[in-house]
Amino acid sequence: MGKETILIVEDEADIQELVRYNLAKAGYLVFCVGSGEEALKRVRSESPDMVVLDLMLPGMDGLEICKELKNDTATQNISIIMLTAKGEEDDIVAGLELGADDYITKPFSPRVLIARIRAVLRRKGEKPPSETDVIRIHNLVIHPGRHEVLVDGESVELTLTEFKVLQTLAIRPGWVFTRYQIADAVHGGEDVVTDRSVDVQIAALRKKLGSAGKYVETVRGVGYRFKE
Repeated sequence: MGKETILIVEDEADIQELVRYNLAKAGYLVFCVGSGEEALKRVRSESPDMVVLDLMLPGMDGLEICKELKNDTATQNISIIMLTAKGEEDDIVAGLELGADDYITKPFSPRVLIARIRAVLRRKGEKPPSETDVIRIHNLVIHPGRHEVLVDGESVELTLTEFKVLQTLAIRPGWVFTRYQIADAVHGGEDVVTDRSVDVQIAALRKKLGSAGKYVETVRGVGYRFKE
């Protein structure tokens, strides 16, 4: 197998070189561009495995690039990790809802970035999870067919909504879900669900899960994830 290829889209030369050097050292084949327009051309010519995408770019910004890539059947399966400045929570949420796989805030540790890249590429290579599969993770067993949850072998009684929230998170451990994505997965967009109602469901779920509640992690300003 050849090296996995990563396109870095970053207009600041120092950051671009920092990321390029560390990813090349980690064994990836790396390409770099400094604008959104260049990024789209390079993606279509090189078909990289991943795009590390700065959101603040001259001209076409990162969210526009993310949207265009995810709306194109030829590029929609390419993984995207967003690079954002601290405080850009709305952009992070928007990027995740457009289909980005993860994000990392500046300033960042190259080691953390590489770990995030490896995790996303690993998940990409795994068999897509099924909503009917039994999930066994940490001290939890989630059985969709029986609508049953066990913690340390003991049954936990959940409402239908709480069960769906838990299943949504646990079926993709490590993935960050926005409140909108959780609500959409649970209610299918049919009901008007507020951020507050999702938070209430998460709080109730954690309480019922007891010792396993700690695995439902809050991603401040963004949403929630289930700890890998």
